[in-house]
Amino acid sequence: MGSTKEPSLQKNDTKPPGIQFIENLKRSPISYKTYQAIVLIVTFFAYLTYHTTRKTTSIVKTALDPQSPDFNPTVLRAGWTPFNGPDGTELLGDLDVTFLFVYAIGMYFSGHIGDRMDLRIFLTIGMVGTGLFTALFGIGYWANIHNFYYYLIVQMLAGLFQSTGWPSVVAVVGNWFGKKKRGLIMGVWNSHTSLGNIIGSLAASILLKYGWGWSMFAPGLGISFVGVVLFFLLPVSPKSVGAVINDDEEIKEPLLKMKGDEKDEGAVGFIEAWSIPGVAPFALCLFFAKLVAYTFLYWLPFYISHTAIEGRYLTDEESGNLSTMFDVGGVFGGILAGHISDRSDARATTAASFMLFAIPSLFLYRIYGHISTTINITLMLITGMFVNGPYALITTAVSADLGTHSSLKGNSRALATVTAIIDGTGSIGAAVGPLLTGYISTKSWNAVFMMLMVSALIAGLLLTRLVITEVAEKIQGLQTHELPRSRPALMEV
Repeated sequence: MGSTKEPSLQKNDTKPPGIQFIENLKRSPISYKTYQAIVLIVTFFAYLTYHTTRKTTSIVKTALDPQSPDFNPTVLRAGWTPFNGPDGTELLGDLDVTFLFVYAIGMYFSGHIGDRMDLRIFLTIGMVGTGLFTALFGIGYWANIHNFYYYLIVQMLAGLFQSTGWPSVVAVVGNWFGKKKRGLIMGVWNSHTSLGNIIGSLAASILLKYGWGWSMFAPGLGISFVGVVLFFLLPVSPKSVGAVINDDEEIKEPLLKMKGDEKDEGAVGFIEAWSIPGVAPFALCLFFAKLVAYTFLYWLPFYISHTAIEGRYLTDEESGNLSTMFDVGGVFGGILAGHISDRSDARATTAASFMLFAIPSLFLYRIYGHISTTINITLMLITGMFVNGPYALITTAVSADLGTHSSLKGNSRALATVTAIIDGTGSIGAAVGPLLTGYISTKSWNAVFMMLMVSALIAGLLLTRLVITEVAEKIQGLQTHELPRSRPALMEV
């Protein structure tokens, strides 16, 4: 009696069809830990495919906008009208910024909707829609479409459907996992971002030789398939599938309380979510952090193909493959930042430190990256680690922390909204970076890297007040910890 571990059971028909099939096959309910494993695996591959489709554009643009003989006299290509003209680089930048601005705006609405409807259905719609419009971009190759506005509209709609992903997967994972080692667990889980970029780069680079349309069509088909799998398997929350936490599977601090255990005050409003302490500075920090990260996401293969390494210009495929080293560094950066923030219990200090260390790494990559492939790879790994580390930390563990902030007084229906606000604000920066790069790079790549270094500095400085608070709390904690040693002597006197 009095146990709060067992939520009220839902009707069996609310469970995903695949879960019902597995339970009928086993003739027994699925355990809580098995549900957790399913959630981690399904959401991991779901967001991996979101990023796979997002990355392909950066590879395709090297085929759409051919290298000038002035850049690389050994490689001559016809390109693709209208992107092979003198304003081709700017047009590609316009595609990026259109996609990302719609993505950012859509993110705010997606978080609002995600806290109010079945996330399994919402994610399925988002993934299939993303796949459809990514594939339609590639179909332009076979249909011989040369109208810029066709690609612009397709990118806008792809960005809208892409915005369904992040708030939803964070909210689902938040429903199933406790606070212990949240930074490390979510740092490892968040490697889907970098791995998705890597797979997208490699797949698009390999398919490019068969025609750039395949580099878009195949990833679009892939995310649609994973979306269907998600529809059949994803359990959104313990309550939605009637999951019971057994004594040997106790989750002492759930990331989100179950609906039956909380004050269900309804989903948190947009303005109320902004007012949660810490949301605004982390959201603005992420604006500049994603400006840097997404400039690399969209322009790194293009930059590499236009920069002689050891006196040789790389092919499109070689440039795409080499650019994956940035995301390999990002995998380690996300895990390392999560682990350090767990051990230190200082999210802001960890994020700010990584952003400040990104400044010299960006400088060194620009100045010395051309000397040799080995030096280029080494510096790219280091840069990826420091740039993607805080980006991964803020969009996962920090968002989860703030989405369950004590000021919400037990209301759990805020995580998708808070995540959307933070990542949506960051995504505006993600749009600004590639847009500016499209124009600035035609004049000077040195100016592009200067923009990135200034952005990294601002990102770190925006967390200054939170860093000071964390340091003060650490100092106070050390002083408090030392007090009990002196108390016995005082009592004896």
